Order: sequence, then C-alpha cells, then structure tokens
Amino acid sequence: MQIWPVAAAAKRWRAWCGDLGKGGRVASTSDGLRAVADPGGVITSEPGGLMDVLGVAAVVLDARGRIVLWSPQAEQIFGWTAEEALGREAAGMMVAEEHLDIVLSLFEKVMTGGEAWAGVFPIRHKDGSTRPVEFRNVRLQDERGDFFALGLATDETTLRDLERDVALTVGLVSHSPIGLAVLDGDLNYVLVNPVMEEITGVPAAEHLGRPVRDVVPMLDTDAIEADMRQVLTSGEPLLDRIRSGRTAADPDVDHTWSVSYYRLDDPSGRVIGVAISVVDISDQFRAASEAAEARRRLAVIANASVRIGTTLDLERTARELADVVVTDLADVAAVDVLDSVLREDDPAVPSHGPARFRALAVASSYHMEAVGAADPAGEIASYAAHRLVTQATRTRRPILVARVLPGDLRRIARDPESAAAWEEAGLHSYLIVPLIARGQVLGVLDLARTRNPNPFTEDDAVLAGELAARAAVCIDNARWYQRQRHAAVALQRHLLPQRPPQLAGLEVAYRYQPAGTAQEAGGDWFDTIRLAGGKTALVVGDVMGHGINAAATMGQLRTVTRTLARLDLDPSEILHHLDEATHELEEIIATCVYAVYDPHRAQCRISLAGHPPPVLAHAHRPPVLLDLPAGVPLGVGGVPFTTTTVDLEPGDRLVLYTDGLVESRGHHLEERLRALLDLLTQPRIPLQDTCDRLLSALPPPDHPDDIALLIAEAC
Repeated sequence: MQIWPVAAAAKRWRAWCGDLGKGGRVASTSDGLRAVADPGGVITSEPGGLMDVLGVAAVVLDARGRIVLWSPQAEQIFGWTAEEALGREAAGMMVAEEHLDIVLSLFEKVMTGGEAWAGVFPIRHKDGSTRPVEFRNVRLQDERGDFFALGLATDETTLRDLERDVALTVGLVSHSPIGLAVLDGDLNYVLVNPVMEEITGVPAAEHLGRPVRDVVPMLDTDAIEADMRQVLTSGEPLLDRIRSGRTAADPDVDHTWSVSYYRLDDPSGRVIGVAISVVDISDQFRAASEAAEARRRLAVIANASVRIGTTLDLERTARELADVVVTDLADVAAVDVLDSVLREDDPAVPSHGPARFRALAVASSYHMEAVGAADPAGEIASYAAHRLVTQATRTRRPILVARVLPGDLRRIARDPESAAAWEEAGLHSYLIVPLIARGQVLGVLDLARTRNPNPFTEDDAVLAGELAARAAVCIDNARWYQRQRHAAVALQRHLLPQRPPQLAGLEVAYRYQPAGTAQEAGGDWFDTIRLAGGKTALVVGDVMGHGINAAATMGQLRTVTRTLARLDLDPSEILHHLDEATHELEEIIATCVYAVYDPHRAQCRISLAGHPPPVLAHAHRPPVLLDLPAGVPLGVGGVPFTTTTVDLEPGDRLVLYTDGLVESRGHHLEERLRALLDLLTQPRIPLQDTCDRLLSALPPPDHPDDIALLIAEAC
C-alpha cells in the first residue's frame, strides 16, 4: 500500500498537456489552471511554482574559477549584480579566507575528475555576512572541449524549511488515522492515503484519475461533488459534513462519516484542486443516535404519564393511549379489551377456542381509509385461536411482525375485506402488546405502520410494553370505577320513584340525570308522597358527593323523609327532624326543598334547607322565582327552618330542582336562573316535554353534577 503523489499526477498532467498541445491554444481548466501550448506540446507555466519558491540561482565558472555566467536569482541570494560579479574569481568574492582551501579542493575535483558535488557551503554575502547555501555543482564541456563548472544554488534555510514541510506533509498523509484524498479541478483523484483506501475498499491505484461516483457509487455522490464544487468556487472550507451510506469496504453495513473539504492553492494563489478529510464516526453517531432515541423514549413515557389516565372514564383512557402512540410510535393504533373484562369481576382468558374483544379506541396519525379496517369503537369481534390478538392475550407476551407478508394479514385483520384494506394502505410492520394490570390480562394494544418506512424493532416493543403497562393500570382503575359507578347509578335509580303516581289535584313529571357524559351517580333525589286528606308532599333533595356512598345516603334520607311525611307535620318541622337525622350520619351535608300541596285550599306550604328556590310558573303570567327563606343545609344543625304558604291556581306549575340544573362553571348563577325562567316563559307544552326541554337546554354536555327535576301542575 502506498501514496500516489506527484509522479502519478504528473503522468496525467502530461497527457492533458499533450491533448492541449494538439490545438496550439490557451486553455482554462475548471480549477483555474492556465497553460500555453504550441503544436509541439511545449508548456509555459505561470510564475509561482516550486522553483520560484526556492529561488534557484545558476552560476557558471570557467576553468580558472572566474564567473562567466550570473543569473538574476544569484543576485537575490548573494547580493552581487551581474556587472559586479562577471569576470571576477568566485572564490575571492564569495568565500571567506578560512574556507578558501576547502572550496578550491572541491572545485578541482569537479573540474578535473568530473565529480558532481552537492552540499551546503557558507558563502559570503555582499553585505559581509556569511550564509549557508545549498549547492549542486557539475562540470560542463563546450564544443571546443573547454570545461566549466555549473553551480545551482538556493538558500539553505528555505530549502530545509521546504524539506521539513514536505516530510511533515508526507508523514501526516501516510500515517494519519484520518482518510485523506486530493482531487484535481475536474474532481478526479490524484492522491489517496491508506486510511482512505480502507474506507472506500478500493485500492489506491484504482482511485487515480477516477471521479468519486466511480469509486463509491453507493454513496450520495451528487451531494459530495456539489460540496466539492462549492469549495472550489468559493474557497471557503466545508467542515464536518455528515454523510452516511455503504462502500465496498463494508457493503452490508451502513457507516457514518464526518467529511471536510478544503481548496488547495499554490503559493501564487492558483487553484490546484480540493482536499478531503474523512473520519469514520459510525460508533459515535450510533451512540449519539441511541442516546437521542433513549431521550425520545423517556419523553414519550413522560408524555404518556401526563396524558393517559386523566379521568376514570374507560373509553377516554383508551383514546388517550391510542392518541399517544400514534403521535410517537405508530401510524395506526387500536385498543381492544376482552369482553369478559367488562362483564365479570374476575375474568379469565379462554384457554382454547376464539376470544371476544370489545374495541375501545382507534386512532391514526393521518387520514386514511384503512382505519375502517380496524374494529370500530364499541364493536365486539370474535377472533380465532390462531389470530395474533388471541395469541398475545394467551401468551401474555408482545408479538412483533417486523415485515408483514400477505400471509400475515390473515392473522391480523378481522376478515378478508379488512386484510385487503390493510394491504392497500401499505401495512408493512405490526406490533401487538398485551394490556396487563395487577396480573390480569385486560386486552391488547395494536400498532401498525403504513407511512412510516421503518419496521418495528425490539426497542419499539419494549417502549410499547412500557406504555401498555402504564395504561393498563389506568384502564383497570377506570374499569373498576365504571363497575362501581354503574352499581351506584343502578342503586340510585332503584331508590327513586319509577313512575308518576296518581295524585289528588296534581299532575307531576320528574327526571333524574346522572352527572356528565360518564353517567356518574350522585346524591340527588326526588319524591312524591300521598298524605292524609288528599294532600301531597313534594320533595327534592341533594346529598353532597358522588358515587355509591352518596346514593346510599340519599336512600336513607328518602326513607326517613317518607316516614316523617306521614306524621302530617309542618314542612319546617319535617326539615328539623331530617336535619337531626342527617347530623347523626356524620359529615353528611344535604340540601332539601319540602312542599305540601293541599288541593282543597289550593295552597302549597314550602320550606327550604339551603336549597335553590322553586319556580312558580303561573298559567297566565310570567314565571317567578319564589322569594323564600333559604334556610341552612341539613346536617348543620341548630338553625330553625321557616314555612311559607303559596297559592296555586289551576294550571300553575311548581318547578323543584337541584343545583345541577342551573349551576355552570362559566356562568353566574343569576344568569342561569334567568335562562330557566326564559325557558318556562316559552309556549306551554306537556309536563314530560317541559322536563326534557329544561334538561336539554340548561346543563352543559359535561355537566359536573347530577340533576333531579320535579314539576307539579295544579289541576
């Protein structure tokens, strides 16, 4: 292995010059080199070459040692002009007396023996100083047979500096751990060091005279040549350009290099070519990439910790998981749970046969028709034992299909039509991860790549498993909360009246609506109680809190209220006894409105315990909020309640409700009460329809509190 420097380049140079010489013209190359050629192929170079840098002087002495020829460079080195030097004895003019014998001896050997001599000799300068000069002395003979001595001289310091620079350059190029190359103005190789040979996998001799694209065709040679031409044109180096790809040295593995480009100029400023330095940074790049990927994965996990499980709603938690992974991991994601998980307290994965899954969420990173190939949210699908989704739940292990083949689609999709849709969408990589929480398999997280060209890796499977594990706990919490919530709602609905009773002088309608879209049970209740003498007790109450405890407390207070009502006490006394009963339940607060309607007197006696005021919607006048003493909530104790009597004419309606109907985070209570009155001012419709109108118009879609509504119309 060797460096191919000037000799090989000179061969190409001579060939180029020969082509140029055929035309006998002035030519300009792309690297800025200029030359003049005649038809004989003679080249005239511009100043600034190596000989000009050295300043080589030519001096000719005759047989007696007198100077007969003196070049302009000799004047630069020795200080004497040609007029001053010609005809004088060189020894007497240029040699100190103590060196005279030595120089005469050397002169005699050259002239008589014809021996050439080379070396450094101290020469006396015209200014009287002594300077070391490098000589090359040879004997010349003219046509008459006379002998002359030709001395070629240059400044020894300049020569040694140049030799040192050349030696240093050659050493650096030869032994550098960095790949180095030089290309001419046509971007063909003229020099390659051993490391560059190892990088490209091409012998050094096969580089010379060839362009980059011929040597490393698997790299982005257009971009590399564009960089080199930019450097040739601007003269500004391009440093640390990152290039990746493969070469003949390692054709099966991608490598990464840091490449720098420098323009080469000779001492006169003439452009010679471009130098390249190449450092293989594959290990560093791979380590940096792995570190960046690790940071990205940590960021994904941190993002998931914030975004997944923001509520105890099962479907929303599943959507949050799907949304996180399609942003950072997959093009399409689906979350499916075993149907038995939603129906049983302690479900078990079937050991054989098909498994039934309920789709909870589907998400994609871009709009695509293939999303329809996934099971729609809420739909139940049965998957046979050979399907990947079934296998993942039974083995409790992720299944990675890095490269999806046509046969794999039949084990992924739910039916042939879905398989065709996935194939058309370009599904090329698939990953399914089981959702496991507290040792129980809940379902699976399906991940698909269609637009992302990279296949899933084992690292992706680990990341997906981490996300699935975190999400599974949230899904399991939501599952148990949902079951408790459903139990609370069922309990509450069981404790409330099921159908309006037949009452003397009254027609009633009522509604109960759980809190928000989550259908969360609370402590609101209503009741109508027949009393002696044809009277009717109308009750609406609100136990603070939500869930099964609030529903159970509501049931206790409703039972106590029905018991007390049959004692035919004044409404204020009823509330007093309810207050004592609530106080005994410990740390329970409730509000209540209790009214007794007497159809014989057409009167209604009403008492409030910290409850919103009822609305009296007259048959022929605008509705009004009844101005009643508000009282204090049940459970506070020690504060008396007040009863107020209100006259009811036939057709008048009394509207009782809990605060969930009129309270809203974004509006003042007064504004919401005015909205209630406005709705009751609209043309009158039947009681049942009026309940529906109020519930559809007043509460926000995600109202945070449950609502009890009771409307009674005097007949």
